Amino acid sequence: MSSGDGRLAWIVPDGWLPPAGGEGDLVNHESLMILNTGSTHAEVLVDLYFSDRTPVIGLPLRVEAERVKAVRLDLKEELGYAIPRAVQYALRVRSSVNIIVQYGRMDVRQANLAYYGTMAHPLP
Repeated sequence: MSSGDGRLAWIVPDGWLPPAGGEGDLVNHESLMILNTGSTHAEVLVDLYFSDRTPVIGLPLRVEAERVKAVRLDLKEELGYAIPRAVQYALRVRSSVNIIVQYGRMDVRQANLAYYGTMAHPLP
């Protein structure tokens, strides 16, 4: 059984879901990409921290063994919680097995869209 690459906990300190709207067919959104290279399913918990409200702790996700899962953070049905738009927040991602976490934001409020992608910070 492979334990997989990565770490058990990750931090994304800069979440900010752009306001709805924009030009063209694309939609403003943020995504959490989770890679599980191991042979065991990852039971993942996502915690949300805000600058102006109580944290939301323990939103569950499952990432199958040797798979990648992209979670659209603007879709309540994917995360189990409606992240408010244009509100500063941060993410903590905790897993039952080692995973790798990346975060991305697409902002299409103008024709020259912006895409921001970064690796989450792994905790020891």
